[in-house]
Amino acid sequence: MIINLFDDSAWQSLRPLSFTRPVADLRIGILTIAQKWEKYLGAESGFLTIAYLAEKYPLLSDAELFINGSVCPDEELVTAISYVKQGECLKKQDIIVAYKINKGDSIDGHDKLKPIEYSGDFIRIAVPEDIFKFNDTELKKDFALLTKGRTSAKLSATNTFIGDNIFAEDGAEAECSSFNSLNGPIYIGKNSQVWEGCHIRGSFALCNDSQIKMGAKIYGQTTIGPYSRVGGEINNAVIWGYSSKGHEGYLGNAVMGQWCNIGADSNNSNLKNNYAEVRLWDYAAESFRKTGLQFCGLIMADHAKCGINTMFNTGTVAGVSANIFGPGFPRNFIPDFAWGGAQGFEVYSLNKMFETAAKVYERRNLEFSTIEKDILTRVFEDTKIHRRF
Repeated sequence: MIINLFDDSAWQSLRPLSFTRPVADLRIGILTIAQKWEKYLGAESGFLTIAYLAEKYPLLSDAELFINGSVCPDEELVTAISYVKQGECLKKQDIIVAYKINKGDSIDGHDKLKPIEYSGDFIRIAVPEDIFKFNDTELKKDFALLTKGRTSAKLSATNTFIGDNIFAEDGAEAECSSFNSLNGPIYIGKNSQVWEGCHIRGSFALCNDSQIKMGAKIYGQTTIGPYSRVGGEINNAVIWGYSSKGHEGYLGNAVMGQWCNIGADSNNSNLKNNYAEVRLWDYAAESFRKTGLQFCGLIMADHAKCGINTMFNTGTVAGVSANIFGPGFPRNFIPDFAWGGAQGFEVYSLNKMFETAAKVYERRNLEFSTIEKDILTRVFEDTKIHRRF
C-alpha cells in the first residue's frame, strides 16, 4: 500500500517544532507518526506538506489514500479507514481524518468528497505539549505493536528487573542498572546502551544507537530517540533524536527536537511557584496561550542549544537554532535564531549557524546538505518578525 500523510492546521499550531518537518514526522511514543501508519498498514508513506519541506519530504504520486498526519493510529481507526472508498472522506466533526481518491485526481477539493463521520476517538497532536502529554499512551501502543510475537534479547544478570514488561532489541546493552516496568513497558532499542548505575521506570523507550550515561534517573512517560546521549534526571520528556543532554540537570514535561544540546547542570522548571496554569508562546497569535496544564516545562525546536547552568523557566519555548547561555532566567519565548540569554539577545546569523551545524553533522558521519540549508534559510526568513532585538 502507498499512502500520503497530509498536514492540516496542526502544522501551524505545532510551530516551532513543525518548522523543519511535516507533522507526521514528529516522534511520540517510540515511533514517528509516519512510522506508526507504515507499521499498522504495511505501507510506504509520503507527505503532503508545506512547499519548502517538499523536497526533503516528497509526495508519493501513486497514492490513493491520504491520512491526516496529526492523527495517531489505533486498531479501530485503521479498520474504519480500510472501509473508506474512492471519493469518500472520513471525518471527526471538523477534522478530516482520511480520504481516498483515484490516481491522478486532484488532491484538493475535500468538499466534493462524500463525508463519513467517525464515531470513535483517537489521539491527535495539535499543540507542542500534546507530545509529552500523550507520550505514555502512544509509547504503550508502540511497544505492543513492535514486540508482538517476538522474543526479547537477553540483558545482563548484573541488572535488577522489577516486573517483566521489558523488551531489548539485538545489540542492546545494560549493566548494573535497575528497570521497573510495573507501571509501564520498557523498550531498549537496537545497539543502545544503558551504562552502570542507572535507574529507569516505565513507561520508557530508548531508541536505537543511543546511550544513557552512568547514574541517570529516568522516570516514566519518557522517550529518548535514536542517536542520542542523556544523563541526569529526566521525567515525561520526548527527545526526538541526534540530540544530547549528557550531564546532570533536570528535564521534565518537555520536548527536545533533533540536533539539540543541553549543557551541563542546566535545568527546566515544570511547575510554577504558585501552582498556576502554564502558558506557552503561540506563533499564530504572537502571544502566550493557556495550556490547561499545571506541569509544563521546555519546548526546544531543532538545532537549539544551551550552555552550562542554563535555567529555563516554566513553559519556555526555544525556537529553531536558538542558542542560549549566561546567568539568570531567559525569557519564556526565545525566538528562532536568537543568540544570548537573560542579559539580552542578538541575531544568530545563518552563516555562523551553518558552520556549527556542518560540524555537528560531520560528527555523525552525515552531510549537512543544501536541502537542510534551504529549509533553515526559509525558517530564518519567516521568523524575522520575532527577532526584534
